[in-house]
Amino acid sequence: MLANNETGVIMPIPEISHRIKALNQRRAAAGLPPVLVHTDAAQALGKRRVDVEDLGVDFLTIVGHKFYGPRIGALYVRGLGELTPLYPMLFGGGQERNFRPGTENTPMIAGLGKAAELVAQNCEAYAAHMRDIRDYLEERLEAEFDKRIHLNSQFPGAERLPNTCNFSIRGAQLQGHVVLAQCRTLLASVGAACHSDQGDQPSPVLLSCGIPFDVARNAIRLSVGRSTSRTEVDLVVQDLKQAVAQLEGQASSGHPCS
Repeated sequence: MLANNETGVIMPIPEISHRIKALNQRRAAAGLPPVLVHTDAAQALGKRRVDVEDLGVDFLTIVGHKFYGPRIGALYVRGLGELTPLYPMLFGGGQERNFRPGTENTPMIAGLGKAAELVAQNCEAYAAHMRDIRDYLEERLEAEFDKRIHLNSQFPGAERLPNTCNFSIRGAQLQGHVVLAQCRTLLASVGAACHSDQGDQPSPVLLSCGIPFDVARNAIRLSVGRSTSRTEVDLVVQDLKQAVAQLEGQASSGHPCS
């Protein structure tokens, strides 16, 4: 992953590619095939500059709905068929140079291209707005919950996406999914949507980052967007505040928390 979808942390893809390139020189001398590098850039595009030359990768995937485009993906291949091999997974028609059978989805392809064009033109402005709102969100959370807040995506020396905030509110009865169930307006996630089958278990990503179990199980992930305002942030924080107060009131009175 170029950027982790739960914490927003940017991975050192250029460094990995550089090391693989050095390894491939030794492999070539030994008559071995090269190691190819693929990165999933779905979470990063639209929030930061993504350049395959800077990354040094052979394959890169993106998906439109992550940057306000249609729900269609694209695969970049460096030197298709010459520098980098690509083999079809499905067979039938000869569309897309025999790599994938089926009629091309022209409207969505055009929509993806337009969304990418807007990102290329406005990426810095989009990122600056999202960073300002995300930072304001974290400031408001810390002001409202003080030392009870743990920001799960802040790691010394690590760069992260400007839109992602992963946090926990400490408390025995404040598991992320329980807090969200008590919110009146906020709809959010406790982690990755593609891992929602894990139920009440803490995120393996957070645990592997060293977040304590009792903190990780309370995690909530919020994302801000191009149009998110400070007023909306204030509403979200107030919603979280009433949810926490309600849960703690139930716990102190002996009523079930969920």
